[in-house]
Amino acid sequence: MFEDFEKLVSSVAEKERFRVAANKLLNQCFLLKKKEDTRKDYIFVRENKELFKTYFDLLGYTVKINEDQGVIGLAGEYDTGRLQLTKMESIFLLILRLLYIEKRKEISSSYEEVVVLMEEIREKYALLKVKTKPVMDKITERNMVALYRRYNILRNIDADVNQADARILIYPSVLMAVTVDDINAFYEMTEKKLRSYADSNARGGESEEMEDLSEVIFEDDF
Repeated sequence: MFEDFEKLVSSVAEKERFRVAANKLLNQCFLLKKKEDTRKDYIFVRENKELFKTYFDLLGYTVKINEDQGVIGLAGEYDTGRLQLTKMESIFLLILRLLYIEKRKEISSSYEEVVVLMEEIREKYALLKVKTKPVMDKITERNMVALYRRYNILRNIDADVNQADARILIYPSVLMAVTVDDINAFYEMTEKKLRSYADSNARGGESEEMEDLSEVIFEDDF
């Protein structure tokens, strides 16, 4: 590792690559192997993982690398790296996770990307029967897509995300938002949270479980 460190500090180009990759991890949460603008950074971090692990350990983070899914992310060790989400943002993220899992089960190849339509997101949301906001408006849809695009959770293939047939590519990084033992356990937990929220709204109240979703930590592995 010391040889790698000496090589890094002695090369202006290598230091710049390290700086760019480290800042992307801090600002965008995830590096994706299959995403064009993070692919080189993903490979660089993977090839120099011990250096990055040592560096981020000093900052209070753990570098999470999942080569099967092609995702690298950070886990905050001291309550750092926490993104404060509104309830609407939390619900939207849960819907993305649920759709990702459902679509992944339908796809035969692990290399095939998960793409959903905005209409499918709307249908999942409508099932919740949220009393204060039974239908997502166009501004909310655009804001949700912009937020999770920023954090490399998704990418809108079509420019106008308000169209029913607008295609949304969901990245496997969506699964890093919560600790689960396996995909099936996560699927059951997500459905339970969605049902709990729907039931609480039917009674005219809000469940304590959904209160906990106002803070989501983008920090776990698969």
